[in-house]
Amino acid sequence: MAVANAAHGGYFPSKIHSLPPPLKVTGQIKQPSPPPPIYISTNPSHVNLHHLKDLYTFCNHSCHRFPIVDATGRVEAVDAGKLRTAIFHSSVVVSVFTKPEFLTTHSSPVEVSNLMGIGGDWIKRVTPVTPDNGQLIGFGRAVSDFGLTASIYDVMVLPALQGRGIGRMIVQKIVRMLTNRDIYDIAALCSDNERLFFRACGFGDDILGSTTMMYTRNSSYSIDEETLAIGRKQLLVPPLRKLLKS
Repeated sequence: MAVANAAHGGYFPSKIHSLPPPLKVTGQIKQPSPPPPIYISTNPSHVNLHHLKDLYTFCNHSCHRFPIVDATGRVEAVDAGKLRTAIFHSSVVVSVFTKPEFLTTHSSPVEVSNLMGIGGDWIKRVTPVTPDNGQLIGFGRAVSDFGLTASIYDVMVLPALQGRGIGRMIVQKIVRMLTNRDIYDIAALCSDNERLFFRACGFGDDILGSTTMMYTRNSSYSIDEETLAIGRKQLLVPPLRKLLKS
């Protein structure tokens, strides 16, 4: 199901999010296609808030632990003001860009990975990707006390480019920036269907056997009656210092 562009003039092709992650076949083993040329930024000023909201929409990703979901399975739109505040207070912000020509809906995996050598605008295609000439196709962030601990949130990649290692690059970049500050207690709050991804990034179950608990207020209670509920998120932590060697 295609998603229409945002009212502010979203830049993603209207059908791009419906494309499955492309695969190429080598013999009898399916291998993921390599990612297109990308630029990975750790500068929060490179993130355009409207473009980031588009990415949240295309990835159907919510900032809330218990999001409102409509009848079609779409989560509620992210609040722009809260998103801006979250980015401002994040310890690490990683964004990934690629050029618009690498997001064509009519290209096969082979064509996408070899666009640099075809067509009349060859010079344009071989120009390195930058946040100025690229489009946002991946994102991730972390919050930290800058002394002991950190947590990773909102790792997402445009669905058409998932399965190409971009998400792992985002997580590895976040972890590297944190461990360079001597922070190794890094957690990832993830759902059950995200566990395999984070395990592939070097994370595992918390060795302390802790259970993540999320604060919530039951709407059926009065404003003064608050409850604690066990969250449906899994707490994963990377093996200490091992991820640096990957």
